[in-house]
Amino acid sequence: MRTGTRSPWASAGIFAAVAGLLAFTLFPAYFMLSSALAPKRTVTGTEVLLPDEVTLDNFTYVLGDAGFVRYLGNSLFIAVATVLGSALLALLAAVAVSRFRFRFRTTVLVMVLVVQMVPLEALVIPLFLQASSLDMLNSLLGLSIVYVALSLPFAIWMLRGFTAAVPVEVEEAAYIDGASWGRMFWSVLLPLVAPGLVATGIFSFITAWNEFLIAYAFLDMEEYYTVAVGLRQFAGQNTTDWGAMMAASTIVTIPVMVFFLFVQRGLVSGLVQGAVKG
Repeated sequence: MRTGTRSPWASAGIFAAVAGLLAFTLFPAYFMLSSALAPKRTVTGTEVLLPDEVTLDNFTYVLGDAGFVRYLGNSLFIAVATVLGSALLALLAAVAVSRFRFRFRTTVLVMVLVVQMVPLEALVIPLFLQASSLDMLNSLLGLSIVYVALSLPFAIWMLRGFTAAVPVEVEEAAYIDGASWGRMFWSVLLPLVAPGLVATGIFSFITAWNEFLIAYAFLDMEEYYTVAVGLRQFAGQNTTDWGAMMAASTIVTIPVMVFFLFVQRGLVSGLVQGAVKG
């Protein structure tokens, strides 16, 4: 056998391993979708793996009688506000710590890392008490502010690498050409760090879209529920409507998939550039 030539058995083994890993990874998504499309009487049985009947009743109930459309709108508002707010504040903070030299600059960077190490469970009670004193409970805007604060440490640290990688000479050339700081920021710096903004925006979106613990603590009025909190209504004390829950879970994954399809190229570019330049 020539050196570097893979035998048919080795190729078959690799193919089998990849296929097995792919099946193991995709099975939860298949089970969720098949449970959502199966009739209610079969959801609790093994028939859901290979349903002999397909129905959209679960989706109709979730989007109609269950009022899940309202929860989708609430979560979309919070996620978009979180992405925009964290991107703007993180970019300004990243420019400050990477371009300017000021007292306690290193301390600020260390504190950003320390905040990321604190478990979310340890922050729920302090955040709840502070939000209660500021009358921010049962408020989509108040919850968005909290998510922006939670997303900022990671976003600042990641964008710092992108802004630091932009040569200072590029900014100086813009100033020589007569550009103001605002024009330089908008026309020169922002396009160069755009891949980093895409990458951090995705993480901020997923954080705001999937977060449950803080939303559950902050929201006790149904009209303000997010999708993560709204899923609880399908689980009762003694019974669980698995068909409706799986249908709602399927609906919840669609916006994330669509968001990924639009920004996947920017995500890959951002992660690679951040790894090389950061």
